[in-house]
Amino acid sequence: MIALEKGDARWTVTINRPDKANSLTKEMLRELEVIFAEAGRADVAALVLTGEGKVFSAGADLDEAKAGLATDGVWERLSTRLANLNCLTLCALNGTLAGGAFGMALACDMRIAVPSAKFFYPVMKLGFLPQPSDPGRLVALVGPARAKMILMGGAKLTAEEAYAFGLIERIVAKDELPGAIDALCADAEAAAPKIRVSIKDMCNGKPV
Repeated sequence: MIALEKGDARWTVTINRPDKANSLTKEMLRELEVIFAEAGRADVAALVLTGEGKVFSAGADLDEAKAGLATDGVWERLSTRLANLNCLTLCALNGTLAGGAFGMALACDMRIAVPSAKFFYPVMKLGFLPQPSDPGRLVALVGPARAKMILMGGAKLTAEEAYAFGLIERIVAKDELPGAIDALCADAEAAAPKIRVSIKDMCNGKPV
C-alpha cells in the first residue's frame, strides 16, 4: 500500500490505499519509516511524497487509531526521519490532508496542493495530542494564532486559505502536478550533493 519509484536522482513515494482515503496503518507507517531511512543512506537528490486518488491521506486508519495507533511513537519517528533527510523533500498533495498525515507534510521542505484539497488536524476534538514536533513546525509556517486555529479551533482550510496562511507554497491543477514536481526538483537533481546539502542546512539555520 506504499509504492516506491526510484529514479536516478529522485524517489517518489505514493500512499496507495485510495479505497480507504489513503488512511495509514501501522504496517504502512513502518514501511514509510524504512523507505525514509534508506533514502537517508542513498544518494537521493529529491524525495516526493504524494498519494493515489482524490485524497492525500485521511490520517490514521480508524480501527487502528482506536486500538492505539493514534498515540504511537511511530508518527514522530517518521516525521523526524523525513525532516532530517539531506535531499529536497516535496509533499505533492493530490487531495485532502488530515490528522496524523499532517506530520509528514509539515516535515517536508515544500508543499504543493491541488485546488480541491482541504486541510484539517482535529486532534483536540478527538482527545489526542498532536505529534510532538508538529505544533512547532506548524507555527513556523503559519504563526501561533493560525496554528491554534487549526489545532484548537478545528479550522478546516481550503487550498486557497492554506496558501494564504503559508501552509503550502503553491496551488497546482491536478493535471499540471507532474510538471510542477519536475520543475521544483530540477535544480536539486542537477546540483552537486555538497552544494544541495549546504543550502538546505543554511535554510534550516545550521552552520555550514
